[in-house]
Amino acid sequence: MWKENILEDLEAEILEYEIVGEFLVDLRKEFGGRDEETIKVAELRWLEQEGKIMKEFVQEFKRVAKRSGYKGRSLIEEFKQGINGTI
Repeated sequence: MWKENILEDLEAEILEYEIVGEFLVDLRKEFGGRDEETIKVAELRWLEQEGKIMKEFVQEFKRVAKRSGYKGRSLIEEFKQGINGTI
């Protein structure tokens, strides 16, 4: 069964996703039951700058943030969580 396989692979650190969106699509397909806004909030929370230059991260953050429904201070906090700690 897919649920067991993906959970086992994730725990064993065998399965990796390059983008959170891919993981969320698979998760939604398998487990369902989540509304779109919840999925978009999760995508925003997992968004990280990593190796991207700040301009690229800001563009991606804005795109994801628009769909999340977050505004104001909450959005600022999520942005600060996603940027590299050295900034």
